[in-house]
Amino acid sequence: MQSLRKTFLSFRIGSSLSVIMQKNITTKLCGLSLSSPLVLASGIMGLSASSLKRIADAGAGAVTSKSFSSEERKGHPCPAVLPFEHGYLNAVGLSNPGIEDMIFEVTEFKKRSAVPLIASIFGKSPEEFGSVTEKTAQAKPNLIEVNVSCPNVASEFGKPFVVDLRELEAVTKTVKRFSGEIPVSVKLSLQCPSITEAAKCCEQSGANAITAINTVGPGMLIDVNTHRPILSNLSGGMSGPAIFPLTVKAVYDIYESVKLPIIATGGVTSTEDALQLIMAGATAVGIGSGIHIRGINIFSQINCELAKFIQSLGIKNLEELRGSAHG
Repeated sequence: MQSLRKTFLSFRIGSSLSVIMQKNITTKLCGLSLSSPLVLASGIMGLSASSLKRIADAGAGAVTSKSFSSEERKGHPCPAVLPFEHGYLNAVGLSNPGIEDMIFEVTEFKKRSAVPLIASIFGKSPEEFGSVTEKTAQAKPNLIEVNVSCPNVASEFGKPFVVDLRELEAVTKTVKRFSGEIPVSVKLSLQCPSITEAAKCCEQSGANAITAINTVGPGMLIDVNTHRPILSNLSGGMSGPAIFPLTVKAVYDIYESVKLPIIATGGVTSTEDALQLIMAGATAVGIGSGIHIRGINIFSQINCELAKFIQSLGIKNLEELRGSAHG
């Protein structure tokens, strides 16, 4: 690890902030051609066509909308996002304007950009997942991400679908039935008894990819002056650098268990983070809270450093690194 860090750091100095569109970082995901392995993760800057385009123009190989449902959700009141020393606690609660508004934004983005768009959806039942998928497919996103694992709305929806393999199977098969030719990635979390068994279930049920992981938790922080939890929802999902090692292990295990491509997301803030996940087996790497930490230039910076790192090794492309951590 130390030698990797030294090699990597030597290429930071003088790196251009412009987006490096080089063949050695292009990536194939479910038949889609991505100019970069970096993907905007769901939940960050994903509510409007304009914000999605900002990230696309900043160098993301694909962008993911905020998760949306059949009807508008207000989410939880503020404070709903809490920065702390090692990351963030998030209890936003799947707030979104509803499918009609989001379909408009998806359609508008596709008019403005050729960068692939991933539509993230959720529902309260397999039937609702099906109806949301059917309407979403009409907007022709390049991929549909199925959020079955949000940890901070359990009191409203019951346990996450990822916890029960029978429910997970039902949701996955229902979404596939209504998605048509559009590939489907199921977003898993560590909330389930076994993320590898969940991944196998998704593969057997027809999923085309796995997104891993979602936020971890729920967690809580207390205001020592008021003696009360700080978040209005009391607890929330944890994201940011603190969960990165959990992401690496989850991706490593999923890669060993299924043959599906993996969109790895959770705590990525640097080029070394992206490389670790690719070596663990990820096809693409999602960035969310990293934008808060480093700004939207994080995409162009990591693109540049990835391209230079590959060149330094004398290899052709990222494919030669993918899964290289496995024996």
